[in-house]
Amino acid sequence: MWQKIARLFVIKTRTEAFLVIFALANGAVQRGQVYLGQYPGFGGKLLFLACTGSVFMAGAKMLDCIKHEAAKAEQEPAKA
Repeated sequence: MWQKIARLFVIKTRTEAFLVIFALANGAVQRGQVYLGQYPGFGGKLLFLACTGSVFMAGAKMLDCIKHEAAKAEQEPAKA
């Protein structure tokens, strides 16, 4: 039963990754806007940039891992 639930949290396709990245980006922009209100000026802009920049890094890592897993799955049947 736990395996069925755990499979819901595994990103398998690029489409799923893009949906997760979109959700992360929405949350990051909302958090960045809060930072702009709390810390006006350069500090708030820097924190806003850090929030949105982290989404770029996480998104790139997710897409790279999906590509890596697909290549790994493609090579495994050839070995067997």
